[in-house]
Amino acid sequence: MAGTVFDIEHGLGLLELKPPFDKRDVQLARRRMAKRWHPDLAPPGRQFEHERHLKGINEAADRLERLAEDSRGGKVTENAVRANAAAARAAREEAGRRAYEAEEAARDRAQHDPFGSRTPDHSVVHRYARCVSYPEWGVGNVTGVYFTGEGDDVLQFARVAFHLGVRTVPAGTLQFVDFSRPDPSADRVQRFMTAAQHALAEGEFGVAAKRLLYARDADPGNPTVLRMLTVALLQADDLPAAARAVRDWLRAEGTRPAPHRFAARIYEAQGSTIQAEEAATRVVELEPHDGTAWARIGRLRLRLHDRAGALDALERAMALEPTADGYLDLALAAHLVGDLGRQVDACLKATELADDDGPLAARAWARYAHALARTDRTTDALGAADRALELDPRNREVRELRDRLRERIPRELQAAG
Repeated sequence: MAGTVFDIEHGLGLLELKPPFDKRDVQLARRRMAKRWHPDLAPPGRQFEHERHLKGINEAADRLERLAEDSRGGKVTENAVRANAAAARAAREEAGRRAYEAEEAARDRAQHDPFGSRTPDHSVVHRYARCVSYPEWGVGNVTGVYFTGEGDDVLQFARVAFHLGVRTVPAGTLQFVDFSRPDPSADRVQRFMTAAQHALAEGEFGVAAKRLLYARDADPGNPTVLRMLTVALLQADDLPAAARAVRDWLRAEGTRPAPHRFAARIYEAQGSTIQAEEAATRVVELEPHDGTAWARIGRLRLRLHDRAGALDALERAMALEPTADGYLDLALAAHLVGDLGRQVDACLKATELADDDGPLAARAWARYAHALARTDRTTDALGAADRALELDPRNREVRELRDRLRERIPRELQAAG
């Protein structure tokens, strides 16, 4: 931002501020622009442009903060900005006049150069361009390209009018558009994927899915696009569209477990139990050590009334990745096949893996109490019921079970005597 006159209008353009403004307004704008132009968000090969642009933003913010501090009332008015803009324009016109005179003098000196007539005396500026860092802004109209700074610190910016408003962007991030030739499909895919990644980072899953649909249309067999599209639609809770997307992904990468894993999850959420079980089975065929997939198979087979198959799948799952939920499912499968010992053991392991005071622990202790109540371990069952009621005092079934167990103890003692 070096120069005899600091151009406040240009600084406000970089920060997307409007007068009047104070120091706090500048600080908030600086944070907003730093988030937008952080080098980590730059597309491949554009980190340097983001760094330089962020440097220009910080320099402008520093100057504007000092200006606000020195202003009356701590606020820069619109009249002050207009006055500064007029002075800055006059300084630029003077600098341009001197540069033109120097160029004319150089041209006069080179009049005897036989190649002088081949040197263009004007620059060609394309009018329409995209910002490769934010392609979701679409095609904008370039209203001005200009420089600031001196020597090695010269920065080149462009003011571009997009459909969402005027943006000041690094000139190096512009991709000029030639409407006489169609864009290559790879360029369109990259643009919309970059835009979708920004939307996903902001939690706008529906917007990301729409952008990824354009990327898929440009390259229907791109597995990366199909994977991102499936994830975006699933997070947007659009299950029918997610199911269509995962089927396209399966056609592109059917030999990998990842698309089958997502297919099982989507079909289960849709209630398509048979399809979900088939997809989960395909996952373990490709990745036999996936404990989560085995647990899903067991859970789905329980719904399909395949008790023996569910018990086998859940046993495999708990051997690979033991979880409290998985052991509770295993206990249910053992109960359905009539294996009381395995049911009690699974419930006990669920209580050991569950959090000490969470709802899952309350459910595990309640299941453990009911399982023990079917055995002759009445005292242990009563202790488990008491623990379950400590975690969830409103559980009516466990309270009734505890009352029955208390009535049973005297009878058992009398029979033993």
